[in-house]
Amino acid sequence: MRVLVTGATGYVGGRLIPRLLERGHAVRVLVRDPRRIGGRPWADEVEVVTGNLLDARSIQRALDGVDAAYYLVHSMGATGDFAELDRKAATIFATQAHTLDHVIYLGGLLPQGANVSAHLNSRAEVGAILRGYCKVTEFRAGPVIG
Repeated sequence: MRVLVTGATGYVGGRLIPRLLERGHAVRVLVRDPRRIGGRPWADEVEVVTGNLLDARSIQRALDGVDAAYYLVHSMGATGDFAELDRKAATIFATQAHTLDHVIYLGGLLPQGANVSAHLNSRAEVGAILRGYCKVTEFRAGPVIG
């Protein structure tokens, strides 16, 4: 299976990619700066598409010919309104990815009926956006420390 991994330079993405390769998947990554994967042991085993999730053309190039995609990104470190950036990126991605067999999304644990942080609320919004366009499996994790 040919898969796209967004968030390849992050903690989860960087650890997922070797597992996908071990299982025989052809892996493509969408990265803003290809130099950020240069030191990874798997860097020479993946196809790299340079671009970002706020650019539909980048996403089209990255998705061309893939069967499934992992959506492992969030704009938490971005300046300005990170939640708006998350919504915009998810919408652009989802409108391009709607024909995929599957999208796998890593969201956050949301306690029912509790007030949640802006970050967790944003993760929930992204999940809803993706589900509105795509076949999605959503995993919800607590804080990832590593």
